[in-house]
Amino acid sequence: MVFKKVVVLMMGCLGLAKQPTQPAPPVENGESLSIDVQICNSPSIRLSDGRFLAYTERVEDIPSVIRSSGYGESDPNPKRSLKSEASDIEELADKLQLGSKFYVLGVSLGCYPVWSCLKRIPYRLAGIALVVPYINYKWPSLPNDLTKDDYRKGLSRWSVLVARYAPGLLHWWLTQKLFPSSTVLDRNPTFFSRKDLEVLKNTPGYQLLSQNKIRNRSVFDSLLRDFIVAFGKWDFDPMDLSDPYPQNESMVHIWQGHEDKVVPFQLQRYVSGKLPWIRYHEVPDGGHLLVYDSAVCEAILRSLLLGEDPPLYRPVGQLVVIFHS
Repeated sequence: MVFKKVVVLMMGCLGLAKQPTQPAPPVENGESLSIDVQICNSPSIRLSDGRFLAYTERVEDIPSVIRSSGYGESDPNPKRSLKSEASDIEELADKLQLGSKFYVLGVSLGCYPVWSCLKRIPYRLAGIALVVPYINYKWPSLPNDLTKDDYRKGLSRWSVLVARYAPGLLHWWLTQKLFPSSTVLDRNPTFFSRKDLEVLKNTPGYQLLSQNKIRNRSVFDSLLRDFIVAFGKWDFDPMDLSDPYPQNESMVHIWQGHEDKVVPFQLQRYVSGKLPWIRYHEVPDGGHLLVYDSAVCEAILRSLLLGEDPPLYRPVGQLVVIFHS
């Protein structure tokens, strides 16, 4: 049951969203809120506002779950926000009867709902893991000296503007083949480390950000909405959060790759340093796709479920200042 709690909501955090579904006739036992059989590949539950939310449940490791899950199989939420993401996750947990507390695990862009859960429903969380969580450059607490020369800052700002006001143009640019710059998401060494490129080469199931996948407009629209909320203006700054578990009732983890080219480890170290109650793990040769490393994957789950703190993934090279009285 504990493992089930992790897997179900992990996929919710990864964003199973946004392609309209068609519910089947009510189930024979008459329970209107039970799982509905639909034309999509994944089971789903009906939320209180009538939307269907698809999910995936697997008794497997994280990479297997990611590869076997769909994307774009839930109904769109025209009022999507940080608050609604946490609300959807909580309602999903209740519908699936996961109990008073459950685990959440987010990967990359899928971490923004996890931050929202940590802000809004910390009392429901048995444990939290943010794996290579992206950095929103609009967070007020980020120091300018760490971000002023970071090309990702300007790129994210430009991308949000285009996503908001010219989504059709963005879809064309990412899927056309006339210019090589359009393949920015497809095995570009600017954004992927050596180990990431090995994953892309050797993992057939990793297709979410490929041109072929993005050509599916429902997948593109889903990613677009995730991106706009994640990189837009938030109603809170994560670095202003106080420790929601002063008695160690639950534990929060951040996992970061030292070789990550999508999210620089320097920023991740800064965030974790501002939130000392978060346990920070750094994979020395890990990139943004470190979750596909079976050893790292096992360590992530063992730290989340068992509270282990493997020495191999403790960051090195950080400045430590000792004060003497």
